[in-house]
Amino acid sequence: MKILGIDTSSAVASAALIDDEKLIAEYTLNLKKTHSEMLLPMISAMLDACSCSAEDIDAFAVSVGPGSFTGLRIGIATAKGLAHATGKKVVPVGTLPALAFNLPMCEHLIVPIMDARRSQVYTGTYIWDEEGFREIEEPRAVSIDECIEDCGNFLDVVFVGDGVPVYREYITDKLGEHAKFAPPGNLLQRASSVAALGLRNIDSAVSCHNVVPFYIRKSQAEREYEEKHGKDTI
Repeated sequence: MKILGIDTSSAVASAALIDDEKLIAEYTLNLKKTHSEMLLPMISAMLDACSCSAEDIDAFAVSVGPGSFTGLRIGIATAKGLAHATGKKVVPVGTLPALAFNLPMCEHLIVPIMDARRSQVYTGTYIWDEEGFREIEEPRAVSIDECIEDCGNFLDVVFVGDGVPVYREYITDKLGEHAKFAPPGNLLQRASSVAALGLRNIDSAVSCHNVVPFYIRKSQAEREYEEKHGKDTI
């Protein structure tokens, strides 16, 4: 089964093609260019390089959040458009579990942290054990201190995500040698992880019309509007 994965939840734009358990191709860019400029050309170039067309894809998997509001909308709109054009379904994949899936069979607790600004991170808690890959704490937006406190009962913790460069020194000061960090190639979003989780959760595939972003918290524009006009006016 061919799955095309897409992740635009952060500054990274990533697209990948897998065929069952085989990774065919993955294109990832971490540049100061907008996803609207880069994503479709990346997907087109990747499919051309694989001698594959969109019609050959069995399902599309896309990161639905949390993450950048604009980035998520671009990735989801692209997946929905491709799915609609080909008559295929879409598997919504959480950004945080996909980040944790960058570290397969890791023996430590995995804690993705995405910089949510305002001294907060989007985070969750995941583990590989005899039951396989599973979620310990659901995705949430918390302060970095709350995130670190939640890790206190575990011996070693591996952090992954774009929050690592922001808070690495602070985390190390708090947790010392118990804090581990993913290497550069696995630190940020990878569409191959989105595609792999899409394959694992293929039974959760939905019509392209039913794919919606998972923001966790309101956008800055919504918060500013509420502060100015009051919550009951929206």
